[in-house]
Amino acid sequence: MIGKKTLETNPIPMINVKKILEDFSEKFELNYEQNLTLDHVSKFSELPLEDTEKLIDELESIVKRKYGIKIADILPEDLPDLRLLFAKERIPIKKEKMEEILDILNKY
Repeated sequence: MIGKKTLETNPIPMINVKKILEDFSEKFELNYEQNLTLDHVSKFSELPLEDTEKLIDELESIVKRKYGIKIADILPEDLPDLRLLFAKERIPIKKEKMEEILDILNKY
């Protein structure tokens, strides 16, 4: 792996990972890890692609895109679940903003 380094990272929602792997599996055979990943995202991605993108766009008005993607992937149902998502993060989020996030999630 000489000379290889990551130039840029860009988080994507689980539903996009599912679509990428399904498209890839039509042309090539998936390896073990790719099959596990496809199985995982098939089980846990709950919203369709269009709804996920709309949700992330709405959440971007409150939090950064990477946190919006994390929220859209997990879809927390209440305040304690949402707090757990931000427990390791160094950004303080006020209770009012968390309630706004939950109101947006309730639409979906």
